[in-house]
Amino acid sequence: MGHVDLDHVFATAQTTAPAALSDPAQLDGSAVAMQLGVDPRQGLTAEEAECRLRQDGPNELVSHPPAPAWQRFLAQFRDPLVYLLLVAVLVTFSIWALEAFVGWPVDALVILIIVLLNAVLGFAQENRSQQAAAALARLTTTTCSVLRAGASLRVPASALVRGDILLLSEGDSIGADARLLQANALKVQEASLTGESEAVLKDTTALHTPVSLAERRNMVFKGTAVVQGTGIAVVTATGMNTEMGSIAHLLETTQDEATPLQKEVRQIGRMLGQAVITIAVVVVISVLFLSDIQTATDVIDVLLLGVSLAVAAVPEGLPAILSLVLAVGVQRMAVHQAIIRKLSSVETLGSATVICSDKTGTLTRSEMTIERITTASGCVTVSGTGYNPEGEFKHDGRPLQDGPLRNELIVLLSGGSLAGNANLAHDHDGQWCVHGDPTEAAFLVAERKLAIHERRQHRFERIAEIPFTSDRKMMSVIAVDHEHNDQRIVISKGAPDVLLNQCSHLRVGMETLPLDDDKRAAILADVDGLSDAALRTLSVAYRTLTADENIMTGPALEQHLVFVGTVGIIDPPRAEAATAIATAHRAGIRVIMITGDHPRTAARIAADLGIIRSGDIAITGAELDAMDDAQLTGAVRNTSVFARVAPAHKLRIVDALQADGQIVAMTGDGVNDAPALKAADIGIAMGINGTEVTRESAKMILADDNFATIVTAVREGRAILDNMRKFLRYLLSSNMGEVLTVFLAIIGASLIGLTAPDGAVILPLLATQILWINLMTDAAPALAMGIDTQSHDVMQRAPRKMHDRIIDGQMWSTVLQVGLVMSLTTLLTMDWLLPGGLLPGHHDIDTARTAAFTVLVFSQLFNAFNARSETASAFNNLFSNRWLWAAVVIAVALQIAVVEMPLMNAAFSTVHLSMEHWVLCVVMASITLWFCEILKVVRRWRIRNKN
Repeated sequence: MGHVDLDHVFATAQTTAPAALSDPAQLDGSAVAMQLGVDPRQGLTAEEAECRLRQDGPNELVSHPPAPAWQRFLAQFRDPLVYLLLVAVLVTFSIWALEAFVGWPVDALVILIIVLLNAVLGFAQENRSQQAAAALARLTTTTCSVLRAGASLRVPASALVRGDILLLSEGDSIGADARLLQANALKVQEASLTGESEAVLKDTTALHTPVSLAERRNMVFKGTAVVQGTGIAVVTATGMNTEMGSIAHLLETTQDEATPLQKEVRQIGRMLGQAVITIAVVVVISVLFLSDIQTATDVIDVLLLGVSLAVAAVPEGLPAILSLVLAVGVQRMAVHQAIIRKLSSVETLGSATVICSDKTGTLTRSEMTIERITTASGCVTVSGTGYNPEGEFKHDGRPLQDGPLRNELIVLLSGGSLAGNANLAHDHDGQWCVHGDPTEAAFLVAERKLAIHERRQHRFERIAEIPFTSDRKMMSVIAVDHEHNDQRIVISKGAPDVLLNQCSHLRVGMETLPLDDDKRAAILADVDGLSDAALRTLSVAYRTLTADENIMTGPALEQHLVFVGTVGIIDPPRAEAATAIATAHRAGIRVIMITGDHPRTAARIAADLGIIRSGDIAITGAELDAMDDAQLTGAVRNTSVFARVAPAHKLRIVDALQADGQIVAMTGDGVNDAPALKAADIGIAMGINGTEVTRESAKMILADDNFATIVTAVREGRAILDNMRKFLRYLLSSNMGEVLTVFLAIIGASLIGLTAPDGAVILPLLATQILWINLMTDAAPALAMGIDTQSHDVMQRAPRKMHDRIIDGQMWSTVLQVGLVMSLTTLLTMDWLLPGGLLPGHHDIDTARTAAFTVLVFSQLFNAFNARSETASAFNNLFSNRWLWAAVVIAVALQIAVVEMPLMNAAFSTVHLSMEHWVLCVVMASITLWFCEILKVVRRWRIRNKN
């Protein structure tokens, strides 16, 4: 049924405000228009449309208003490490106030600058990413053709109201949910909403029972597109009341997941906070008890030492360095067409253990392609994918030769191209593109591959069409053959079983033979073979019309046809997707296909891409509904293809994977993907074909819609994770060295000569010196390690498990051991120079402290090369990171200046060192390097034995 009686609708429609509709799919079109108070032949008046727009609001999806800039800036300070630094600033300022504001609180000011720079960097990067996402959203703004006061005009989709009469034609985007009143060969692509790859043929017949969204053939929905035909529809729902709106509402109720990095940084902040408080309190109490405290100034000095030690224990450069490293990774990903909306999401990619992907347009090209053809003389395979008309025809593995089979192919592809309404042409970029139904376009592409399209275009002229309907499952055209005395022929295309019933003869080469039962059985067997290969099948037939036949008799002409053959069509997988999936598997990452398509088609594509083995089957949405949570958890462990699924199923799958300890990346382009994208550890939206809702819910956007870009982003994420471990290992071990130096010096002061004649403890380092060490050795080398080169095996290792820590037990062991070695070599240097300790010395405290200060700085610089790997020697690729060398050279130069320049001597309480002292400092500091080299040799030996 292609239309409803508009005269009847016109006679019964009322111009009252629309009442709430029951399911419009189960109502006759005239009843829907009447309830909505609209005359379908005139449409709403401008005044009525404006009134309804004020009443219902704009046809837009409700979303949270964007946070103002000041709130997004303040959000950058919501970090446990930042809280610790701000507390240190507060205490330092308080001590400065107690000292009557003498001098400048340099340490507090420096920490404040670091915190502010970190906030500015994070704000700027997230703002840039949001602007990129907004630019993509602006590209999707749509307009619609409507009938207003009897005139056709285009209005923004946001201005549509209930009761508007939509005028649909090929290529239109549908701006609201609507009930069809007329449908002329109307096909709508609903993949973005239902996941179905094939366009849906629409009609106006009322439904008798509720059906799933994909089966509401008399409705069109917001966010879908017309690929063929024309239609008239009355808008039944706008905004959040649409099917897209219901998914958006589901999206609003889905909670964002904190990334593994965010969780671990919070834990590090809490742990460091507790450690800082404990260490500072112990040191302050120890000094107060062991020293001769007589004045308030003495108390302030001790408190200042405690604050300085706290500053030393907290890697205040960590938030800024972390943001800088992530920002660099974001910029690298942007070069590869991956837009990161949240900095902290970069690391999650490197930890992903599962990538859940939609099929249509993501893993496949969304370009229907004829892959196999069967005719009476045999089966032919067609190479080439997509709309680019390049490929070969092969029979039994050899190129197709002239003969009966080729003659049959010419008739089949020419007829299939004639019996369609799609167009194939170059776009403005020179790429082949299709206007119309992609399935019909598949014939045009194959015809060009066989190089017969030009002759067909000149030879045949279409003069009439019998449209496709869901009842007949076929369509026909009548054409004039100019090469045979303008003879009229009818060409039919449709479902093989239906078309075969209309045939009485079979085309064999250049002849037509009677179609007997054996030939029919052979044809149906060929069709079954194509279906078993998960190919969509269409057949072509024809016959010559007699001079007295009236073409207006329509379907009566579609009888006694000559059957030509059948094509097998598939939406081909992306070639780069197969390579990307293989790389992901080598990296220990599962790829799971979640699609609304047919299970057999999904399994075939998944097998072609290497997601599953040939013969494995898909689990359907209906089967998921029958599973409880425990059964679903078992299913997601062993199944990599899910078909015929709804949005709620996608959420359940993602939730089950996360409950099983997986870190889930979810890719998608349709509205139906959005809730799952938001629930996943990292949602990845398509930037070209993705909907606005999907992009808003994602943490990452693929600007090129290329699945392979995900693997590139994963590689970058893993490299960032490696580099974060490098600079965390460096920062924590270096800071541990500072803390243990002060702590052990106080505990063992008498052993190394750090006691005054009255028994008071002499501090090994001053607060200004501790601050200088942090400034010189923390930021620049750590940042240089944060942008270190990728290791060769970055995509050959298993991903980090959910329960694995960035700072794991082995790293803590390294931190403690290296920190202890640093502190012992520093204190040993001091003991070497001071009298009264374990080793005989004869220098004063200023010289010993200056040397110890220098040893600790140099030890940390040696440690920068150690920290690049837990197992590889520091001499491997020693000069590959020029930024690290630059940071070390600058730090060495500045340390020499602090020791040798009189102005710096006064500021940092240092004295001139002799050449002998400098040699001693370098040798003692290098112990850290040699200790780590021995430690790595032992670890490599253990790994070899384990393997």
